Amino acid sequence: MLIDTHCHLNDERLLPELDKIIGGLAADNLWAIINASYDLESSIKSVEIAEGNDAVFATVGTHPHEAITASLAAYDRYAELALSEKVVAIGEIGLDFFYDYSPRETQKKVFLEQLELADALHLPVVLHIRDAYGEALDILKNNKQFLKYGALLHCYGGGAELAREFLKLGCKFSFGGAITFANAKHNVEALKSLPLDAFMLETDCPYMTPVPYRGKVNYPKHLNIVAEKAAEILNVSIDALAAQTNKNALAFFASGAIKEPALM
Repeated sequence: MLIDTHCHLNDERLLPELDKIIGGLAADNLWAIINASYDLESSIKSVEIAEGNDAVFATVGTHPHEAITASLAAYDRYAELALSEKVVAIGEIGLDFFYDYSPRETQKKVFLEQLELADALHLPVVLHIRDAYGEALDILKNNKQFLKYGALLHCYGGGAELAREFLKLGCKFSFGGAITFANAKHNVEALKSLPLDAFMLETDCPYMTPVPYRGKVNYPKHLNIVAEKAAEILNVSIDALAAQTNKNALAFFASGAIKEPALM
């Protein structure tokens, strides 16, 4: 069985199907999913979903798209939410210079503030980086003191050379449906270059739907397609890949809250 390390059950497209999705996790070969947030409202909803379902865990934080909404009051609320054992990281946070929905300097400021927050809460961070890998790398290099609890680059697409630089900082990486796309050169090269203990699997659902369902709503069950593709790329068995990526996820989200199905 697999762990989906990044999904959005709090998205309006999935909320109406929430009970069906969670109720079908075991049948879909999934034993845990980590629900990512993007602002205060989604963080509250994410924790609510996680606390009501044994197999669901949550991250809390402000996405770079929403950086203009960040505030000290929101950070205080994230700290309160993080008192729940179901909260396993701060995220998704970072930089997005592709859409620039928030000013770049604001994104950088909020990124750093949330790195500090995660460190104060003894939590790892889940990073969203798009068209800003160089800038993000500089921020992380200059603030290594806030990375003691780990950093995960979700939906990584920066290539192998950049991956080596992030690895020097102890970062981990997650890969999703993009590795099934025909143009997935950089993602595939990066995946091949990484140590086996440095990567995880995700869906980012309802986004990033893998082939052959690209263009449709993505679901946690499609993590099986991602796993099959990753196993093919790395020339390992699907069982070996599942065991390794689950081990990596448990080590990264080290709150102790995530347990194997037999222990839940």
